Amino acid sequence: MRLFAEVGYHAATNAMIADAANLTRGAMLYHFASREELVEAAVAYIEVERARLFEQAAGPPAPGVDAAEHAIDAYWALLHETPFVAFAELEAAARTEPMLRARLASAQSAFDHAQVGDRFNALAQAGADPRFQTSRDLGRFLLEGLAKGAMTYDELARKDRLLTVVKRAVRVLNRKGDVQELWPE
Repeated sequence: MRLFAEVGYHAATNAMIADAANLTRGAMLYHFASREELVEAAVAYIEVERARLFEQAAGPPAPGVDAAEHAIDAYWALLHETPFVAFAELEAAARTEPMLRARLASAQSAFDHAQVGDRFNALAQAGADPRFQTSRDLGRFLLEGLAKGAMTYDELARKDRLLTVVKRAVRVLNRKGDVQELWPE
């Protein structure tokens, strides 16, 4: 997980992973006979770690703090934690790596439906009503895109302005349940 986050999926060779785990190549092959088995175990571990971090972040906001803003700030912080960075790297690599795409499919689906949806709702204290789906999706995908972009640029003022806009958009959508106020006809 750490190597995927730090050096990337393709650069994290099996030999490098064995070395980081203080294993001989033979010992690692004993436990993981192929790259596919190693990746499958890594994805499972990353999922457990992402779920654990989500659980830790799901506490109520401080008194006087808007629940949606709390959720955005909490998810933004999570997106910079090693399990989330590693998963983002795997998702990017999966675009051109069929084996990895297949290994990630169930993890992505489970995280989308069981974890991000429910936990982000709890974090934001948004209702389960489908009209809130737009604000959840908008907030989540904007934050994930911004976090991926921040991997290659680091302009703090730009990130701060974008986070402010994300919070405003989610707040408007939670209040209205649609996008009319953001993009009027």
